[in-house]
Parts: sequence; structure tokens; C-alpha cells
Amino acid sequence: MFTKRLIASAAAGALALSLAACGQQAATPGASGGGGDDKITIGIKFDQPGLGLREGSEYTGFDVEVAKYVAKELGYAEDKIEWKESPSAQRETLIETGQVDLIFATYSITDKRKERVSFAGPYFIAGQGLLVRADDDSITGQDTLGGKKLCSVTGSTPAQKIKDAYPDVELQEFGTYSECLPALLNKTIDAITTDDTILAGFAAQQQYAGKLKLAGEPFTTENYGVGLKKGDTELCGKVNDAIKKMVGDGAWEAAVEKTLGPADYKPGPGNPPTPAACS
Repeated sequence: MFTKRLIASAAAGALALSLAACGQQAATPGASGGGGDDKITIGIKFDQPGLGLREGSEYTGFDVEVAKYVAKELGYAEDKIEWKESPSAQRETLIETGQVDLIFATYSITDKRKERVSFAGPYFIAGQGLLVRADDDSITGQDTLGGKKLCSVTGSTPAQKIKDAYPDVELQEFGTYSECLPALLNKTIDAITTDDTILAGFAAQQQYAGKLKLAGEPFTTENYGVGLKKGDTELCGKVNDAIKKMVGDGAWEAAVEKTLGPADYKPGPGNPPTPAACS
């Protein structure tokens, strides 16, 4: 009798574990079709006009538009998206700890980052630029940075570029790019450096009209990718398919015009890019 009860108990336990596993699988982004109460958590920037900006309960920008399109293709309606702020220095950790499913946050694809996370995309190609005061003609490009004070964000590709290539530049780092703006306006620093897309968004804001300008031409190539759990090639493939569809049906171009067009920003060479193979 005891043996029969033991076998029955084990079978029930195995069934419970099987059902739990099925439930867990259904919660994977793209696997459940977004039905019921299933949600997808997407990381974006909250302080980058034209790319990822939160104003109250509204989220706007090119990254947001791409994220919403991809989520829809994965089976998640817009009201099933949970947006999470993803500062540059925290992006890898947010993915590794499962706090987000995907990150669309001007996230440049680099070999160093690939050691910790995987990327779908790229879905946009930008370049590092310089934002200066409108009345400052002393900075006209990367060749005029000697002895200047620049501001960028901790953990960002642009900040590392300045450290590696311009040792005579005094670099100040903050947690977000918006924190650099007061320092630029009050002349504590000479320029903000990051992707030209981000800088164009700031320069186009009404409160900075006539006060800021882009200086020189972009001097790097930044491939914006979608960050996701390392090794998840299945999800990566689905995201890539969504990006290709967005480009093909004209939604990508419409999103650029809607979000970056007001800043008179035109996508540079290589846009729209073709997503790379997942690995």
C-alpha cells in the first residue's frame, strides 16, 4: 500500500512540475502570443528626446516606436508592454537578472557587451557627435577637442571612445545625458558627446532653441541593437524578423520621420541596416 501511495505521489509531483514548466515556457516573450495577462518588459531610456522619452505616462521616440512594432510582432499589444528605465551602465545587469526581456535604448553592439548579452539587429546606425553652445565656435569637430572639457554617460560607448582616443580631454561622466545639459549651458563643460541622434533630439527641444548646436561630422559608427538574454537565438530570430518586416512595410521610415524628423535629422549611410545573423 505504501509503495502504491509513493508511486502515486511521485506521479502527481511529476505532473505538477510538467504543468509548471509549461506555464513558465508560455511566459517567454513571443511564446504565448501575448494573451491573457502575459506581458513583456522592455527597457528604454526615459530622458532622450526623439529616441526614448517618458513624460508622465507617455513614452515617445524612435526606440519606443521600434519596440512597440517588435512587441506587436511577438504577439504583445501595446497595453501588454511594461516599460523599464535602462540607464547605460545598468543595461547588461537588467538583462542578465531577468528584469527586462528586451532593451531598445540606443544600445550599441560591441564585442565587449556580447560577452554578457546577445543582440538582435542592428535596427539603426548612428555616429558619435558633439553638442556645443550655439555661440561657441572653438569646437568644430573631433580634431579640436584638445584640452576641452566633455561630458558623457558612465558605461556608454562614447565615453569609452573619448577615454581611449583623446587622453588630453577632461571627461566628466554622469548617469544620464540630461544631467550634462546644465553643465554645458553654464559653461562648466565645453561639449556633450554621444550619438548624433541623441544630441539632435536635445538640440531640437523648445527650451534649447537657439542655445545649442551640433559641431562637426560624426566620427564613429554605432550599430543600435536589441539587447536580450545571452544565447537566446530563438527570440533573437523573431526580433530580427520583426525588424526586417518594419523596414519592408515602410513603418521604419515613418518612425524616423515622426520622431527624429522634427530635429531635421537625416539617417546616415547604411540606414536602414540589415539585421545580422543571430549567434
